[in-house]
Amino acid sequence: MIDAQAAFTGTTAPQGDDRLDEARLKQWFGTHVADFAGPLSVAKFKGGQSNPTYRIDTPARAYVLRRKPLGKLLPSAHAVDREYRVQAALYPAGFPVARQYGLCTDDAVVGSWFYVMDCVAGRTVWDGAMPGLTPADRRAHYLAMVDTLAALHALDPASVGLGDYGKPGNYFARQVDRWTRQYRLSQTEVMPAMERLIAWLPASVPAQTRTSVVHGDYRIDNLIFAPDTPRVAAVLDWELSTLGDPLADFTYFAMAWAQPNERRSGVMDLDRAALGIPELADVTARYCALTGRDGLPELDWYFAYNLFRLAAIIQGIKRRVIDGTAASAHAIAMSERVGPLATLALDHAIRAGA
Repeated sequence: MIDAQAAFTGTTAPQGDDRLDEARLKQWFGTHVADFAGPLSVAKFKGGQSNPTYRIDTPARAYVLRRKPLGKLLPSAHAVDREYRVQAALYPAGFPVARQYGLCTDDAVVGSWFYVMDCVAGRTVWDGAMPGLTPADRRAHYLAMVDTLAALHALDPASVGLGDYGKPGNYFARQVDRWTRQYRLSQTEVMPAMERLIAWLPASVPAQTRTSVVHGDYRIDNLIFAPDTPRVAAVLDWELSTLGDPLADFTYFAMAWAQPNERRSGVMDLDRAALGIPELADVTARYCALTGRDGLPELDWYFAYNLFRLAAIIQGIKRRVIDGTAASAHAIAMSERVGPLATLALDHAIRAGA
């Protein structure tokens, strides 16, 4: 079991293909980043399985750079341009994201597209048990996560310049099709559970009743909490964002209550009452109250879909491990999760009638 907090927190010196051309990068910063003053130094964040992410330090401030990985990539994956666009739209609207400084689509600078944003001060938490906090603080942090997600879903996409950020309807059907295609492109073996899900999910898609900006990967370790208060200071990792059904985000977040902790986001096997972690019914009621819903449908279909999608994403990591282009030293361990995730997805699908 990986201790994610220890493994993914902090930075390391870039090695091999992870190294950036600092001279070219400094030149780009000088041209595109307001008030930039060098020199700069580069370190690579340990976390992040998809787009390599770097801390850029200067005497006056710190920045974050996210770039596409090198090598052959799956279609529509690693969309740093979409990450940049959505955050650049949400920041002026007051939603907690990092301030954006610029997008570079010239591969000659660091070898692939990248964007630069502010380095937000705060805490990244990988473990849903939130070690070190009091029960009251844990509860407040969980409720802050719910409130932030509800605030995202309350935004009118057109009012923040994101009216064309995705197709407004039929979200889950399109997503099932997308992740089936992505899985096929990176497939390394036949998995019976995945084959059953690929057949059943598109034939059982629930109706969509609302459209919002959806984050696509909303979980505890994709957030930065304020240094000393239970407030979300920034939501990170917008690679999978689009316009879609807000229930995709909420049910993905809710999967924490259906998965064991294993020092990650799951809280199913924790003593939640003792820790102060609210029950799923509590966070569901709060989300519904904030978004004007009477309640939510049964969650098993949504859990099956979310786990299927996660298995397809990690299959892409597995393919990159085999191809030698994986972005993280922990990618091999991550790639071993595909089979168990597919099995768990099928368990939920069977409960939903598969």
